[in-house]
Formats: sequence, structure tokens, C-alpha cells
Amino acid sequence: MSSHPDFDLPPLAPPGTLAAWDDLADRVCRALVRAGLPAHRGDRDGGPASRPGAEVHVDRLAGGGVHVDWTVDAGLRTAALELFERGVDFADPPPLLRHHGTVRALMRDALSGILASAGFEVEEPDPHTYGTAVHVKGDRP
Repeated sequence: MSSHPDFDLPPLAPPGTLAAWDDLADRVCRALVRAGLPAHRGDRDGGPASRPGAEVHVDRLAGGGVHVDWTVDAGLRTAALELFERGVDFADPPPLLRHHGTVRALMRDALSGILASAGFEVEEPDPHTYGTAVHVKGDRP
């Protein structure tokens, strides 16, 4: 019997698709910076999200693509995580946790609107997989 479990991992996107997604992610970053927002390629930073602003990344799995998520300042992020660790009543979350969620939701909407205005086709991806990220499908037809 094998000591490694068998996982049915999804395939990576083909090289040509990955190259197109990388180009799209770079153009998305430039568009966000031109709009005055801090933006960076999180998938090229090599670590967890630590810089506040728009984090653009390419999900290299076959069904992936380009996603943009908003990263709040470390102080707000840490305070929210500490509240989660202590336990949260989700029926009546503390104000700081509501603020954290509100900022991320508002920024998702702002990112969607800004990117659509810049000529990109955007949609909300599956929230269970991508949280509050925006999926950038490509240039608007």
C-alpha cells in the first residue's frame, strides 16, 4: 500500500494561457496604479499578503485566471485575526471586525468598477475559493 494518498489535483493551465494571464495581470496592476491605487503582483512577491493595497495574482490552475484582492494594513488585519482567535459571535461581531469586512467588501466593489472602467471584463468568483477577490476575465469585448 502506498504511503502517499492519491489526490485528484486539477491540471495547470497550458503555457500559452499562463503567458496570457501573466500579461493580463501586469496590465491590471498598471491600470490600478494609474487610478492611484497601490497595486502589486502578489504571486511574484513569494509570500503571504503583507503589503496593503490591491494584490493581483494569477491562479495557475486550469480554471484559475487573474484575481485581484484588497489587502488591509497589517494593524487592522492583525487586530481582526486576534478577535477571531478569541472567538467571535457572528450574530453580533465586534465593530473592528465589521469594519474589516466592510473595507474589504467596499474595496472589492471599487476594484470591480475601476477595472471595468479601464476596459476589463470582471466578475465575482466563487467566494468559497477566492473570498472577496475580483476575477478579471480579460479585456472587455
